[in-house]
Amino acid sequence: MPKISAFLGIIITMYHRDHAPPHFHAKYNEYTGAFSIQDLKLIEGNMPKRIIALILEWAYEHREELNENWKLAVNKKTLKKIDPLI
Repeated sequence: MPKISAFLGIIITMYHRDHAPPHFHAKYNEYTGAFSIQDLKLIEGNMPKRIIALILEWAYEHREELNENWKLAVNKKTLKKIDPLI
């Protein structure tokens, strides 16, 4: 599972063989979640609200890069790193 970003203890990843809709995964301590790129919302998992807000702030700033990485992942190409929130 390639790590594409990390900030404030949050690790953002994307799988090469993942399913639609386009999304990314986040891990924070014992919490995990999947977030829709198009809707910018938590679609799977459970995380503290404060952490969800940080992840969504980051995703909003990097939505274009997330979409580009999704296309790379679907084509089994190397994913690009994305700058952290801070």
